[in-house]
Amino acid sequence: MHGRRRLWTALFAGLLLMLGLGSPVAFGQDAPVAAQQVLTWTGSDDITKYASAPTTAVAGPTTIVFENSAATGNTMGMPHTLTFDVSDPEYNNDVPLNILANPNDDQGGRHTAEVTLTPGRYLYHCTIPGHGAMQGILVVTEGGGADTTAPDTSAKVDGQQNAQGEYVGSASVSVSATDAGSGVDKIEYAVGADGAWQPYTTAVVVDQVGTHRIRYRASDKAGNVAAEKSVDFTVVAPPTDDRTPPETSATVSGEKNDKGEYVSMATVTVTASDTGSGVNTIEYAVGSDGAWQPYTSPVMVHEAGAHTVRYRAADKAGNQAAEKSVDFTVVAPPAQDRTPPEVSAKVDGDKDSNGAYIKSAKVTVTATDAESGVDKVEYSLDAGPYLAYTAPVVVDRTGAHTVAYRASDKAGNTSAAKTVSFTVAEGGGVPAPNCPEFDERLTVIVGTVDTGIPNRVTNNRCRINELIEDEREWTSQALFLKHVKTVTDKLLKEGVIDQREYNKINRAAKQSGIGKPGQTSGYRKIFDGTQDSLAQWEQVGGGKFGLNEDGSITSSTTVAGMGMLWFPQRKYGDFSLKLQWRDDAPGTGNANGGVFVRFPWVHDHPEESRPEWVAIKYGHEIQVLDRPDGDMYKTGSIYGFDRVGLAGAGVTQKGTWNDYEIRVVGQHFSVFRNGVLINEFDNTGGQVFEPPRSDDPGTDGRRYSSGYVGLQVHSTTDVISYRDIRIKEL
Repeated sequence: MHGRRRLWTALFAGLLLMLGLGSPVAFGQDAPVAAQQVLTWTGSDDITKYASAPTTAVAGPTTIVFENSAATGNTMGMPHTLTFDVSDPEYNNDVPLNILANPNDDQGGRHTAEVTLTPGRYLYHCTIPGHGAMQGILVVTEGGGADTTAPDTSAKVDGQQNAQGEYVGSASVSVSATDAGSGVDKIEYAVGADGAWQPYTTAVVVDQVGTHRIRYRASDKAGNVAAEKSVDFTVVAPPTDDRTPPETSATVSGEKNDKGEYVSMATVTVTASDTGSGVNTIEYAVGSDGAWQPYTSPVMVHEAGAHTVRYRAADKAGNQAAEKSVDFTVVAPPAQDRTPPEVSAKVDGDKDSNGAYIKSAKVTVTATDAESGVDKVEYSLDAGPYLAYTAPVVVDRTGAHTVAYRASDKAGNTSAAKTVSFTVAEGGGVPAPNCPEFDERLTVIVGTVDTGIPNRVTNNRCRINELIEDEREWTSQALFLKHVKTVTDKLLKEGVIDQREYNKINRAAKQSGIGKPGQTSGYRKIFDGTQDSLAQWEQVGGGKFGLNEDGSITSSTTVAGMGMLWFPQRKYGDFSLKLQWRDDAPGTGNANGGVFVRFPWVHDHPEESRPEWVAIKYGHEIQVLDRPDGDMYKTGSIYGFDRVGLAGAGVTQKGTWNDYEIRVVGQHFSVFRNGVLINEFDNTGGQVFEPPRSDDPGTDGRRYSSGYVGLQVHSTTDVISYRDIRIKEL
């Protein structure tokens, strides 16, 4: 959401959210204090850090106090949150605390919660977008104050020893650590004087003949690190009469040119075997005079030129294999083709006086590549899936169209997509298709069942989805299934779909449940792409939506401010709202917007002078945001109440239409994206007000049983388009 302080103040005024999944939690100034200790966080005008915050605590029942008020230095009304992170496995996750405090809320900005802390570390932070720097760590000990003592460590070497105390064949090193304060967090070990530290999980076995040193250390959960210690020992070979050195070999691998030279890099892999005492060491050296080095992994040689890699091995009885070598040449790679093909498109056809094409338009795409050559050319009609371009594309469906096109070369470079837009005129000899429904989603979706089959234009110029009529009112499922079979029988006969696709569509029709008792269809269009339809909506606040030739609306890039386009004609109780939206944000960023539902009449509201804020403060916003950074509420979230991440919502390529269904029954919200359920939310815990009460504080006022719907305008850079908005009362 918007990051300006005045907007956050209005948005969060009076809002208190507490999530409790573990121990009991209580809020309020008068909540009984049963804890033995009180931990206090305070907020001020500073948006980069808390005014004060504890760093240590003792395990057990605890009263958390979070105050963000004028008394603690907040003179601007800025809300702050205190959130205990329960998603990071490196920290304790047993206190899911999330408090939002505002000087203007009904607690005066001071809130308490009763929790039980356990030994370890808690990560806390502010979750208001843009204020990620407000964070810290709370260290909890068993008692007696902060843990400042590092763990106690020890190590033991086991194995068969000879009379000199040397370990015969191998030695096993066990490391242990104890910590009476916060507890041991991790143990580490390192081999040799300069070996890298590694996590210790089990005893370290050393079977190489020679003198060895194992270093070790440990850390506790309070961050104290024990001083490094070490154990030294010697491993000797078992008594043996082995007099035979190891067998050694080496192979060179990598990409070769036609001369047998290695392009860019050669990898030398050395192997050794010994059937007597066993291999003890393998060594290699680069060049005729290079120093011998321990061989632990394949040797990669990148430098261009002729090379020699020498190698040898010794067994545990001390037998040394004769030195061997491999010779090879490395050359620099040829200049790589990094330039994508050049692509262009031309639209041909007869035009009328308005520049629209009569009957049809023919789009011809050409591509050239002077280096590796063109591999493939693709096109996409009206944001549909990219298809292989083999011949000019003829478009005769009346209306505005866009053809996107691109090409790839044999080196794998793909050109940026370009587009051509044009209009096919009405009444130009080719009538508009008489399609039962308007449905240009990318795939065939029956009800909410996505078949994954491309939503192709059929021979009568309607798309498959438009022929299925899954939004019509059907009196029985048998009638609907018969209708779908009739449609698909014809499509199969005409070659529009194959037998596999035929089966999937009919199976989806049965799974959809359309026509069964209690499962109605029948949607009313409240925006159908015409100016008359748009005139029934009203813009309040900043921003603006404009009508496009293709029947969609797009938020303005010039009219600044945050506002809302709402439908004041009717309130809805339980409903299914369907629409399509597209992210048209400029550049590489993603647009931020949302759909408002169940908010009261926006004008003359007793507690809010700005009508665009009535929906924000007294309704629910179903978020639209595919941006990987920034606001934590992503597409499908119920803003301020229930979060969905990008992984849960899925991401559709920018410039592509998304199908959205928002279903509200009672206080249960379901959000579908492109036919997939991405969020469910039960809005419980508050009284349902109907009609709105003049003394409603705003927080519980988000629990209306009916209200209006609207579309958010966020800013001139958060450009979003909508179309085909329809609603059905349930």
